[in-house]
Parts: sequence; C-alpha cells; structure tokens
Amino acid sequence: MTDEWTDADSFVPLEPTHDAFRNYVKKDYTVPAEELMLDRASLMNLTPVELTCLVGGMRTLGTNHGGTTHGVFTDTVGSLTNDFFVTLTDMTYVWEPAGFNAYNLRDRTTGKVDYTATRADLVFGSNSILRSYAEVYAQDDSRETFVHDFVAAWTKVMNADRFDLVAG
Repeated sequence: MTDEWTDADSFVPLEPTHDAFRNYVKKDYTVPAEELMLDRASLMNLTPVELTCLVGGMRTLGTNHGGTTHGVFTDTVGSLTNDFFVTLTDMTYVWEPAGFNAYNLRDRTTGKVDYTATRADLVFGSNSILRSYAEVYAQDDSRETFVHDFVAAWTKVMNADRFDLVAG
C-alpha cells in the first residue's frame, strides 16, 4: 500500500476526540476531561475499580498519547507498579495549575516540581470514591492485588465485543 492508494481524509471522522486512558484531549471542550473519562468508562462497561486500576497501570506503563509524561508518577516507566497511586496520595506534594488541563505536583519541602498531571489524573485524588480505590492500591500490601486487578480489567477491555468468545 502507498499513500496515493489511501484516502486519508476518509479517516478524519475516526480520529479520537479524547482518550483519558492515554491522557489525550484533542481540544478544550465544555465538558471537563474527567467527565469525558467517566463517560468513556461507562460506554466500556467498566466499574470504578476497573477504571482506577486501568488508568493507574497505563500511566506507569507509559502509554500516554504522544509520549507525554503527565500522570506518569514513577521512575520505572514500563513496569506495572502501583507508583501512580503512591504518588497521587502522597501528602508530600501540592497540586498547582500549570495551564490548560495541566498541573504540577510540587514537593512541599523543596519546592521542586517532580511530576505533571492532567485533570483525568488528579480526579483519582479529588473524587472521594475514586480516591478510596486509589488509597487501597497505594498500600504496600496491595501491589499484587493491583496487578491482578489490572490484568483482569485489561482482559475485559480486550475481549469486549469479541463475537468468537460468546457461548453459542
């Protein structure tokens, strides 16, 4: 296949407008990024627990759109860890607005910005229900539970709408 064989314009309507799982928002919408994320999660039939562990896991795996580091609260990018939740719930940091849909996580003691985030990241610290799940996953003894839950949620998403898996 070559470019001249492809009608690139026909694919424009298929471009995503937002994808909180990959920390992407195409433009400034009247609906906040975290609400777009909840809407997408609902369409995907995800529970709040599944949404929480998928987003946290995808951040530590470094799957953000365009390779951005928003929400990648880890020094071991590419490893499935609970670092996203540990950092998110750590009172060492203060969250400061840093532009459109962007925040800095500044160390309260040193004043250094250690991480950046979006509204879709920080909703796991500000929404009481999502924060409760984040706090569970942030615990040292929840690392294995987090990995198990992430794999189960990932499998659910990957198998959604697969007609070959439906018992007939």
